Amino acid sequence: MHIVTAAEMYEIDRDTIEQIGISADSLMENAGQSLFHVLRERIPRSAQVAVLAGTGNNGGDGFVVARMLKSYGYDADLWLIPPKEKIKGAAKTALEVYERSGYDWKPYAGNEQAFATHILQYDVIIDALLGIGIKGEVRPPYKEIIGLVNRSRAIVYAIDIPSGTQADGGEAETAIRADVTITIQCPKLGAYTFPTADYYGELLVVDIGIPPLAVKRNAAPRFVWKEDDVVRTLPKRKRSSHKGTHGKLLVVGGSRAMTGAITLTAKAALRSGAGLLTMAVPDDVYSVVANRVPEAMYYPCSARDGAFSGAMDVSALDIDAIAIGPGLGRTDGVRELVSNIVQQPVPLVIDADALFFWNEYAALIHERKAATVVTPHPGEMARMLNLSIRDIEGDRFGTSKRLAMEYGIYVVLKGPYTIVTTPDGSQYVNTTGNPALAKGGSGDVLTGMVSAFLMQHYSVQEAISNAVWAHGKTADMLVERGHSQWDVLAGDLIEAIPAVLSYVQEKQRGDMG
Repeated sequence: MHIVTAAEMYEIDRDTIEQIGISADSLMENAGQSLFHVLRERIPRSAQVAVLAGTGNNGGDGFVVARMLKSYGYDADLWLIPPKEKIKGAAKTALEVYERSGYDWKPYAGNEQAFATHILQYDVIIDALLGIGIKGEVRPPYKEIIGLVNRSRAIVYAIDIPSGTQADGGEAETAIRADVTITIQCPKLGAYTFPTADYYGELLVVDIGIPPLAVKRNAAPRFVWKEDDVVRTLPKRKRSSHKGTHGKLLVVGGSRAMTGAITLTAKAALRSGAGLLTMAVPDDVYSVVANRVPEAMYYPCSARDGAFSGAMDVSALDIDAIAIGPGLGRTDGVRELVSNIVQQPVPLVIDADALFFWNEYAALIHERKAATVVTPHPGEMARMLNLSIRDIEGDRFGTSKRLAMEYGIYVVLKGPYTIVTTPDGSQYVNTTGNPALAKGGSGDVLTGMVSAFLMQHYSVQEAISNAVWAHGKTADMLVERGHSQWDVLAGDLIEAIPAVLSYVQEKQRGDMG
């Protein structure tokens, strides 16, 4: 499922109409019908419904929805906000069809006080006011109308995007706070970036019959990675497999002040299917961590002041991948260690403190042939790119893409709607997870899961996206099964990995059946 910008969506529509030959009137009718079929499943027959329609395609979709609601016997009012003469194109046709079907509408102009009274009495409000074409601040009368809608107690459904939000994301001074947003054909960037995502409520997507070719040739490779994708791509183990089949992982981390991080990474990797795992730790902390993961092997390294003293010799180790970062600290010895590890010719996951020294070893990344995965949170990403956190959060897609393509690496920009970006600039958004993950140690667990999956998938992107999805799904399952979003610990996430993997395997068996 593609994620698009406003400009891309306009090009998709234009292509569909001008090159493929589906008329604008047909697209609008398809959109309204598809929207109605979703709304019909959710709106009780007894509800009083208001459809608020503006100009442009968004209003036109509202006209079709209002007509269908009335045709099916709903108590629905259509409020036309602009003067009728401002309605043009396909929207004008849709309004004429509505009128010829025998239905009337209520003009907002001249009835502002009546509208202010009535809007508080509806059970359901359908927002078809502004759509993706808005530029700049919301102007009257829409500003006042949005304020009234947000003060009502009605269930609010937004068509395509909540009116007042920018399709591509950003600040929203005045915008509809929807309970449900029903997006047309392709979700927009703003649905997956904050603060705009806060206005969407539940997000649904309806197909209106735009051919995939029109989307493919007009939109950047930017997708939602869904459960179906995980079920399709998570590898199935062969009966002939053995512990070496599923990868030999070296996890490098730990320091006197942070002995828990590497333990979390190691346990998560083993729970995620890593065949053999070695933990490289400073010898100062070896006795502390040695009995925490009995399934792991250990490689104590020389230490200075409770942290790695410098580069380590990995030539004697038989390894398929390396994860470095959890609990390392930020000493001069760690700086030397990280620069040494990034020169190893195996797939590498770089996280946490190892990212702190990015600018000192970034030139070496260009020389790597094996896959390189970095997993920054916005603060770490800001440091890597010499930007502010605000810059990162304001352009999560853009900054991720630039970093991935410049260095030929896989970037996992963590946060709500984690984005996985590949070296060619393709992007995959994850929708699992909840605020339970906003706690120390969650990132260490993800590092272990990504590292383990990396050794068990043919596709690096599928490995990373599946790990990110499964990581979020552990938090979702825990909250569904008795935990709150406050109390989940990183260790709880590890204990929930088996349930997530079993869930996917059951889905795979169901698909085969």
